[in-house]
Amino acid sequence: MFTSVPEEINVLSQKVITLAYKVHTALGPGLLESAYKECLSYEIARSGVFVLKEKALPLIYDDIRMEAGYRVDLMIENKLIVEIKSVELLTDVHSAQVLTYLKLSGCRVGLLFNFNVVHLKSGIRRLII
Repeated sequence: MFTSVPEEINVLSQKVITLAYKVHTALGPGLLESAYKECLSYEIARSGVFVLKEKALPLIYDDIRMEAGYRVDLMIENKLIVEIKSVELLTDVHSAQVLTYLKLSGCRVGLLFNFNVVHLKSGIRRLII
């Protein structure tokens, strides 16, 4: 059965998207993902929102917790996953990566940003499970 996304997550998502626009406007396309991650993380924290960088996610298999090396770029308020790319084109593999992170983290909403675009609007995907 489909359940809607809580309004709190929608507001949080919009805040992060607004801050991503700010970062993209200041830096433009063509930098490394790490530059955008650091700047977006800084802006999110500066806005008073709790953010974790490179949050490790364990894989649970057959009731065994395995440290498989999964790391989320940004986890916001323990409710929202943000994955940052700086690539020529977002592909289905990038979306699948975010969906995997959502499943492993227990979060329901993820934002996938590609900062290597002229207009950030064309580099945003919002994924929901």
